[in-house]
Amino acid sequence: MTEKIKVLISNLKHSPGVYLMFDKNDTVIYVGKAKDLQKRVSQYFLRPQTGKVFKMVQNVDYFKTIIVKNEKEALVLEMNLIHQYFPRYNILLKDGSHYPYIALKKKGDVTLTIKRNNKDKSYDYFGPFPNSGAAYKMVDLIHKIFPIRKCKSIPTQVCLYYHLGQCLAPCINKIDDETNNRLKEEIKDFLKGNNHKQIQELKAKMNEASEKQEYELAAEYHSLIKSIEHINDSQNVEMNDKTDRDIFAYSVRNGYLALVVFIYRKGMLLGKESHVVEQFDEEEEQVVDLITQFYERCPLPSEIVINSETIVNELSDYLDASITSVSKGRVYELVISAKANADNALDEYFLSSKLDTDKIALLEELGELLKISTPYHIELFDNSHLQGSSPVGAMVAFINGEPNKSLYRKFKIEHEETRDDFASMKEVITRHYSRLKKDNKKMPDLILVDGGLPQVKSATEALKEIEVEIPIFGLYKDDKHSTSGLIDINSETYPIENKKLFFMLTRMQDEVHRFAISFHKEKRNKAMTVSIFDEIKGLGNKRRELLQRFYPDINSLKEASLDNLCQILPKDVATDLYNKLKN
Repeated sequence: MTEKIKVLISNLKHSPGVYLMFDKNDTVIYVGKAKDLQKRVSQYFLRPQTGKVFKMVQNVDYFKTIIVKNEKEALVLEMNLIHQYFPRYNILLKDGSHYPYIALKKKGDVTLTIKRNNKDKSYDYFGPFPNSGAAYKMVDLIHKIFPIRKCKSIPTQVCLYYHLGQCLAPCINKIDDETNNRLKEEIKDFLKGNNHKQIQELKAKMNEASEKQEYELAAEYHSLIKSIEHINDSQNVEMNDKTDRDIFAYSVRNGYLALVVFIYRKGMLLGKESHVVEQFDEEEEQVVDLITQFYERCPLPSEIVINSETIVNELSDYLDASITSVSKGRVYELVISAKANADNALDEYFLSSKLDTDKIALLEELGELLKISTPYHIELFDNSHLQGSSPVGAMVAFINGEPNKSLYRKFKIEHEETRDDFASMKEVITRHYSRLKKDNKKMPDLILVDGGLPQVKSATEALKEIEVEIPIFGLYKDDKHSTSGLIDINSETYPIENKKLFFMLTRMQDEVHRFAISFHKEKRNKAMTVSIFDEIKGLGNKRRELLQRFYPDINSLKEASLDNLCQILPKDVATDLYNKLKN
């Protein structure tokens, strides 16, 4: 222990707060919270440590503390500081969006949509669902079963859904409040798992269609029945008390920790989520951190159940919910099931390729190779265009070797020479880091650009003009047009001999390619569609919105038949559009 650390320890207070560990380069390498700063921080240096905690302590040059009023303030401050500094020793859950809800409009026509929060009082909410895929599948199924409005804006004539019997056509019919309210109540019941009525109705329709030898229609009804039964199978562990409840369990093995949560709403299982992370610090403390991170994205339920009394006591200081640990009964059986899922998550993780490398060790090796500080925060850039049309730039960020999508950025190229990739790179680099500099945001440790030396020169020139210093290297290719190493501004090359490091950089490169190309396609499709619409007489904003509802991109629109288009548009407008698309 250094004299500097000894002096800092002697000044620690018996107060709640947050502590920040710094290395010799003044980089924050760990952020933690404590009920008692003196006890928590001093134990890092006064007790023997092992594993990653030992490595972290070895790298600590000094620490700082921030005293707060209580544990809840410490939690909020800790999370804010972690997202500000992204310390390499903090274990974070995978970056993601807030969990989706199915929202049913309270007034007017029956309308369903997906929302990421439940704050709009004009909707009833069902969820949250563990992922958007599950929510969209449910909405799609409801649209097929119930004759509800599909269009965002009311068209001037009936569409294909009306002819399929999947819409009451409020565009031409006056739907009374009684009909709308009845539909809403049926949908609410369906979302709560009461779907036996719909199954019986679909079975009757299937048998009727089969008797009439309308076998395609009968097959469609059979498919809908199977979809509902699949939902019932996935929700077969139902709680009769109709409580909003999250059930957690964790498992630890060989330096890794798995956390599993079963998400119940209104007593119904909506899904499961599992996370496997490297173990750092005491297991109970790390589980508390992971659960509090989970509730940054997911609203608190009425009850939280966890398989540890110690964690119950810790969480009670931070979360406003009933937090319990049970040892018998129906809920206890679910805790045991969650624990089995956590054990299985570790089994799958150890068998998968995800455990093939220590990303931090690879980043340290990369830093040594390039003769720079370890690049824990890497940003990669790529541009995309089609013969100069719809030019875009893209940036992806990797923190501690993992993608951080909250930091991803898209750029619409603004300069006139859209075919000039080097000018595009210079523009994107200038705009992005000028903004970070202006807002006093944290800069990355390393910038990687695709395109070799010319792109390195463009990026370096851009940084020089805005007076920002960040190491820049390019990914260069061999004679077979395959990435083989890195190159710097002085044309010095750095072949990547370690295959694991090579594959990590290749995955990063693939990600920025994917992100740039997907943005380019999105912009190009939109531009092509708008361009075609502009040339069609009688195709105003409302009709465009309706078309884009049914045909979200140019390819799906080109595949539409004239009869399909006539279901949505007046015949003369549909004909003009159809001919334009075919030509």
